[in-house]
Amino acid sequence: MYGSGMSNHDRADKIIAAWQRTRPDLDPSSVAIVTRVWQLARVFGAERRRLLAGEGIDPALMDLLGALRRQDPPHALTTRELAELEGITPAAISQRLSRAEQKGWITRDPQGDRSVLVTLTDAGQAVADGVAAAIFDHDDTLLAVLDPAARRQLAELLRTMCLHLTGDTPVDHVGTGKEFDTN
Repeated sequence: MYGSGMSNHDRADKIIAAWQRTRPDLDPSSVAIVTRVWQLARVFGAERRRLLAGEGIDPALMDLLGALRRQDPPHALTTRELAELEGITPAAISQRLSRAEQKGWITRDPQGDRSVLVTLTDAGQAVADGVAAAIFDHDDTLLAVLDPAARRQLAELLRTMCLHLTGDTPVDHVGTGKEFDTN
């Protein structure tokens, strides 16, 4: 499936070698990390979108269902909490909620303080659970080249980079053009 025709050198190695040949005064070693992370992000993003399309759900709705499913029962948050958790505007969360409500995956209950409580329905929970299981299984397939120790080490290194560069700020899905828009 992956890595057919693999050699010991990838695109990043070729880029580094070319820079070292043409500009030996520069240090292109960052390419070994940044280019590979970017390439993997594109692969992971495409794989996730393909899987979600096969499940009949888009990434935005899965994010919404997942955010609610990860809450303790009754799997509910206010619209403001959802927008903050997802790192999106109230208008964007409203659009997602309308689509999820039309599908019967959530209910909205206006509260006395002008907030709206959003609750995952049984149907929404079934979708979230089924799609999450498919995602985790597929991710395991993609990561199968790494043994458990290597996965833990890579996860720690990536956490360090993420916390340093973005903190706990959510970022959009790769390929939207808004990956680093933290406003």
